[in-house]
Amino acid sequence: MPYLSSPARPPVKRVFVAITDHFEPFHHTDRAGALERMRRWRDVYPAAVAPFRDSIGRNPRHSFFYPVEQYDEEVVEHVAALCRETGGETEVHLHHHNDTEETLRPKIVDGARRLSEHGLLSRHPDGRPAFAFVHGDWALANSGPGGQCCGVPHEIKVLREAGCYADFTFPSAPDPSQPRRINSLYYVRDTGSPSTLDEGPLVRLNTPPPIDHLLLVQGVLALNWQRRKLGLVPRVENSDLTEANPPTAQRFRLWLKHAPRVAGMEHWAFVKLHSHGATPANSKVFLGQPMHDFHHHLCKEWATQQDNVLHYVTAREMANVIHAVEAGATEFDPSMLDFRYPAPASAR
Repeated sequence: MPYLSSPARPPVKRVFVAITDHFEPFHHTDRAGALERMRRWRDVYPAAVAPFRDSIGRNPRHSFFYPVEQYDEEVVEHVAALCRETGGETEVHLHHHNDTEETLRPKIVDGARRLSEHGLLSRHPDGRPAFAFVHGDWALANSGPGGQCCGVPHEIKVLREAGCYADFTFPSAPDPSQPRRINSLYYVRDTGSPSTLDEGPLVRLNTPPPIDHLLLVQGVLALNWQRRKLGLVPRVENSDLTEANPPTAQRFRLWLKHAPRVAGMEHWAFVKLHSHGATPANSKVFLGQPMHDFHHHLCKEWATQQDNVLHYVTAREMANVIHAVEAGATEFDPSMLDFRYPAPASAR
């Protein structure tokens, strides 16, 4: 089990908030249902985020991690249009089972190619699609019990070779795939074992990344003593946004306390949230009052305050800021949002 605590750190002065949505329009529905879900998102979401601005005038950003094994041209084009309308971005999500390196590689490469054909995904200097990744069913690097929902011990290597620049899967608790390391920004290398997720070099100010490693960006995992089962046992805070557990001011304070930081730059916090936002129940969070109230709180307490700075970012932009700090940046500049991986065509 991970150790659910964080050492004392300096107060946060600048916070970067990214919503990484395991976005599954086909979850428990057919194609007609998936298209109807996308039409509702396009009808409601742009207006829902339009009133809010962060400290540099950007509206909330949403990262749609689309499950490439469920590719549908019309559905994905709706996602791409939504990104163009709101500044959101799309990344790679994949559910798979009983794969090998040979069977997994084309699934990821072809999935990334299809998304890029819609103007989605960043690019490496050599022209290959560059993408962030979320593993379906949490089982990154074959970390599920008994190798379920994956099957590829060397998945980190396959991802890097396919163009992945960062993984945003975790936390997964209470799922057993949860790594022992928590609340961290760190690198893992391919060892052929799920235990590779338990350790690795932390991201540090003015320190080059290690060669042949993959960046892991974790969300907060902690104990929430303000929400207790039966009034006694603290609930697990795992950064998930659901109808039953929407974002609140109280949860945000807990996220700030435990949020990953770059070593040597602890007054900047990286708050990575996740959800399965395409389901009707969770869509109510993003298209309704819960997210409206949350953004109102953020903008009131952070975007308009002299000592607090708020940035709404996509997953790609969060990774870029992390790399910029790693390269020695200690003052924010908007160019950091595209520091290493350029914006996809859908976001320009």
